[in-house]
Amino acid sequence: MKKQDIKILIVDDEPDILEILKYNLSSQGYQVFTAKNGIEGVEKAKKKTPNLIILDVMMPEMDGIEACEIIRNTKGLENTLITFLTARGEDYSQVAGFDAGADDYITKPIKPKLLVSKIKALLRRLNEEKNQNEDIFKVGNIEINREEYKVVNNGREIILPRKEFELLALLASKPDKVFKREVILDKVWGQEVVVGGRTIDVHIRKLREKIGDDHFKTVKGVGYKFVL
Repeated sequence: MKKQDIKILIVDDEPDILEILKYNLSSQGYQVFTAKNGIEGVEKAKKKTPNLIILDVMMPEMDGIEACEIIRNTKGLENTLITFLTARGEDYSQVAGFDAGADDYITKPIKPKLLVSKIKALLRRLNEEKNQNEDIFKVGNIEINREEYKVVNNGREIILPRKEFELLALLASKPDKVFKREVILDKVWGQEVVVGGRTIDVHIRKLREKIGDDHFKTVKGVGYKFVL
């Protein structure tokens, strides 16, 4: 998808933030729309069907959490990427945001260059969605073969136990998407056996040792994501 075809909606009650974010993303070639509260944000989301919504948490009339829930239950917007804007240290807001259906969060204040980099990483998922249904797919320098349970990293084959492989394949199928712990447990372990959250942590630690620590990010109180 070309930049000029990508639509981004920014929802925030602070005019200065709207102006800064719109300027920096428009200068990258994206189509950018804005809304000053949750109610207006939901209306514009339905009208514009954006690829990505940047949603502030604390807003008058309707906060970002409620707006996110409505958007997630709106036909045609189920797969729209949503990232929250949260003040530094608002752990509760971040967790609540993921529960409402957000894909990620951006901590305020954020420098323009970091913002653009973060948005590019999120939008990369638009081109990675096909990975979820492919038997063989590549993310960065890592090739994952679901049929043969084989992983090749920078030309070097890596042998992984089945659950480590399935965990890697799940996270890497949607780079930068945060997978909640309960989703990981359901997708990787299912109903086979009752396991605790520490099981995921142990498997992530082993993947970090074998694939590279930089590829796996812990989102406190929520889960994990794969980064390139």
